[in-house]
Amino acid sequence: MTRQAESRTGPGPARAGRHGRRPGKTGSPYPYALYLPAAVVYLLIFLVPTVMAFYFALTRWTLFDSTFVGLDNFRDFLAEQNLRVGFQNTLFYAVVTSGLKVVLGLGLGVLLTSRMRLRGFLRAVVFFPVLVSTVAVGITFSALLRPDTGLVNKALAVVGISGPDWLGDATTALLSVALVDVWKGVGLATVIYIAGILSIPQQYYHAVAVDGGTAWHRFRHVTLPLSWPATYSVIILSFIGGLRSFDLIWTMTRGGPGFTSDVIASIIYKQYQAGFFGLSTAGNVLLFLVVTALVVPLNYFLGKRQVAP
Repeated sequence: MTRQAESRTGPGPARAGRHGRRPGKTGSPYPYALYLPAAVVYLLIFLVPTVMAFYFALTRWTLFDSTFVGLDNFRDFLAEQNLRVGFQNTLFYAVVTSGLKVVLGLGLGVLLTSRMRLRGFLRAVVFFPVLVSTVAVGITFSALLRPDTGLVNKALAVVGISGPDWLGDATTALLSVALVDVWKGVGLATVIYIAGILSIPQQYYHAVAVDGGTAWHRFRHVTLPLSWPATYSVIILSFIGGLRSFDLIWTMTRGGPGFTSDVIASIIYKQYQAGFFGLSTAGNVLLFLVVTALVVPLNYFLGKRQVAP
């Protein structure tokens, strides 16, 4: 009887458990070899350069040699006279751009998920600036914002308003660049919000309609709380992008006038231009640590506010 049972079912240890897995086996049902290509790419593209950056931040290096100097590069970078202004500008830029992308992205997301004509065309129009080169956007808006010949000030002059020197005035330069950044990036935020709003079950809206709720009630009690995962994603992505922003600022103001629109990334680039490669590498490491120190607690705080539909 025992031999017959073994011949039908096979030896006990070779039998598969439920869901096709062997008893005692847990984890992924896929062979580990399938993870190898992604692991190799991650190792070569991210981990190795990161470790090398931490090492070269402790050296004075050129293309052909390096000299270990310990923490001197970090001390010199932190002693930069305009670093405090650069750090304040970086935080201001990140907060303004991420906040406006959330507000405008949510508004456009609600508008472009409503029953309106040309909805698909308008979605494409809103997303188009995301596809344009950042450098091209910077050059174009630098021309549009010129004080004498720029189209923006000419349009303001038609209605009797004398426009400022948007990029040459210390009080408006960084804010002007931030608004251009919002114009370019709000399309991605809108797409994220559209996906989040369309994933909300329709029965919630039906319940509000049955209770006699208006469009404001639908937005306040359904769309706003249940699109929180989209808001969470937009805040994190936009805030990280704002902290690391460089190309648009450099193209439009080069940190000027003076150092008034410098951010941490532009200060790092100026060190590269001057040939202080070890110093600029230390600045990159510090920027990485600053972004991590700000984003990890923010991610934890926002993650606790998730609302499940």
